[in-house]
Amino acid sequence: MTLTALVTKPISQLQLAPGSLLTVPDVSWSEFEAILGEWGHRRAARVAYFHNVLEIMVPLPEHEKPKELISDIVKTLLKASQRRYEAFGSTTFRKPGIAGVEPDACFYIANYQAMISRRRLEADDPPPDLAIETDVTSKTTLGAYQAIAVPELWIYANRQLTIYLLENDQYVTVSESPTFPALPLRRWIPQTVARSWQVGSCQALEELEVEYLAFTSEQI
Repeated sequence: MTLTALVTKPISQLQLAPGSLLTVPDVSWSEFEAILGEWGHRRAARVAYFHNVLEIMVPLPEHEKPKELISDIVKTLLKASQRRYEAFGSTTFRKPGIAGVEPDACFYIANYQAMISRRRLEADDPPPDLAIETDVTSKTTLGAYQAIAVPELWIYANRQLTIYLLENDQYVTVSESPTFPALPLRRWIPQTVARSWQVGSCQALEELEVEYLAFTSEQI
């Protein structure tokens, strides 16, 4: 008779290589909370949890440049249109018992005033108005954002930007961002990311600012 021993090891001790995506089924909400608590905030991995499925993602170094650049693009466009915001980075957003997710970047825009003094999220806080993910298209991640009711989600993957808008509790893809109506972001963002690999992020962002000014002057 062959005996099979069950080997257990805390998830926080797993050594995952950059670019890894680990899916763990049958994880309870209490287990998910315990994993986050054991891990703490100083970790390279990011997580998404939806209906007892936990995903652990370790980004590649090349993931970081588009993430930072797209976040800078959002800030630039908000400032150019004289709108205020609060950036909440990769804060963990939860819907207790159902979903948890950590965006690459996120922004409070319509609700920015309510979030100015927040050092920790409170139970009745709204979700961010805009969340950004790069290189993630899993059902678990989309389901988590949907459950948390983030109104607008951008996913940049395979050199393309997809804009999701929450309608009737479901995400639909749209051609324009309601946060930046009429702006050709699905062209500008891939173009600017590609340019950043050639001339650097600062110059790529400067070139986008010039294009934005030219574009908006034509609309007047």
